[in-house]
Amino acid sequence: MKTTTNFVCQECGYESPKFLGKCPECGLWNTLKEFRVQTVKSKNTSQFSGLEFQKEAKPRLINEIKREQKDRILTSFSEVDTVLGGGIVNGSVTLLAGDPGIGKSTLLLQLALKLSGVSSILYISGEESEQQIKLRAERLSKNLKSLNLYLISTTDTDSIAQIVSDLKPKLVIIDSIQTMQSENLEGLSGSVGQIRYATAQFIKIAKTLDIPVILVGHVTKEGMVAGPMILSHMVDTVLFLEGEKNTGTRVLRSLKNRFGPVDEVGIFSMQEEGMVEVKNPQDLFVDKNKTLSGSVLTVTLEGSRAFLVEIQALAVFSKFPLPRRIASGIDYKRLELILAVLQKHARVAVDAQDVYVNVAGGFKLSDPASDLAVALAIVSSIKNIQIGSVAAIAEVGLLGELRVPSLLEKRIKEAKKLGITKIITPKNYKNIAQIVSSYK
Repeated sequence: MKTTTNFVCQECGYESPKFLGKCPECGLWNTLKEFRVQTVKSKNTSQFSGLEFQKEAKPRLINEIKREQKDRILTSFSEVDTVLGGGIVNGSVTLLAGDPGIGKSTLLLQLALKLSGVSSILYISGEESEQQIKLRAERLSKNLKSLNLYLISTTDTDSIAQIVSDLKPKLVIIDSIQTMQSENLEGLSGSVGQIRYATAQFIKIAKTLDIPVILVGHVTKEGMVAGPMILSHMVDTVLFLEGEKNTGTRVLRSLKNRFGPVDEVGIFSMQEEGMVEVKNPQDLFVDKNKTLSGSVLTVTLEGSRAFLVEIQALAVFSKFPLPRRIASGIDYKRLELILAVLQKHARVAVDAQDVYVNVAGGFKLSDPASDLAVALAIVSSIKNIQIGSVAAIAEVGLLGELRVPSLLEKRIKEAKKLGITKIITPKNYKNIAQIVSSYK
């Protein structure tokens, strides 16, 4: 049996026949890892690996190609269906990543329990035994007798391919891709070669049998999907489950989707009974009864959804030569920019204040339309004034001007629907100085 040795970059997937300290493709150091590929298949190779995607392929004119509507499987989680663009597409491969303990396995097991009432679902775990999964399933569901849910604990990539080929379930869930290993390849589970081989096999399963496959992926300490970067390129959809463990709030984001939008989010709350959908996100992120200083509301957009978020700020006199700036839920550099604009154009003395800014509910904001709310929350805390039930929606420029954010009318409509009568936008004020001077 003959083997060939290659060195593959774990970040970009670049292959080299010899070891290189620096990857010539992405420019990173010490990212090339060795893996060996057998050119002759072993006797244990599954029969499924002989299937082909397409027997004959030839180019066709674009006007000769008929557009086919892809069938989708509704997950019974409206939040998941929204993020996926309307449900799970048959024959698609989805990668779900997230921090350890964030709730990936819980969410997928709940999804499997709901779908197995009408379809056969195969749940494959490489990390837990069938008994452990059964215990969690009993906690999440009261009745397991009538469910068509198959469980198996294995890490053998080739045997999984054969099992799926024989069983032909409606959906396959694999937890996780980093635990899969094949005898046809040298190296431990989680290595570059094993992950690439396993992903290629599961993609082949999905496309050949038209069975959707969901892969669970681990993340590194930097928050990136563990393993080679090419893993994210190979799959059809990449979902990321994020949130603060101590708050219970979970946000499901789409980072890549070949069958739908990539800017939608799903909001969940981790409870004793598992993941619970949050139909009204403002219930988590807004305390409407709070009228203290340092609290201002804003309307943020996540995909096509608009909802209220509370911005909290605390400013106290600093005892240090360099005052502290701490931001939770917003970009630290954005906070520095807003403070500089307040100092320069609104004449607010922030240079001697420690400033702390937090987005209530553990939500992370990247929407520039929240700039004005952050600025007013800081001013409210410094001057110790109560702004009240006010929604501030505007981007703040470096010259102190207020810029109109995207879909402003939709944001205003959402705020009014939730009972907010006073809304500050660039339609009312031209710059930040006018607003600050109105609060004496």
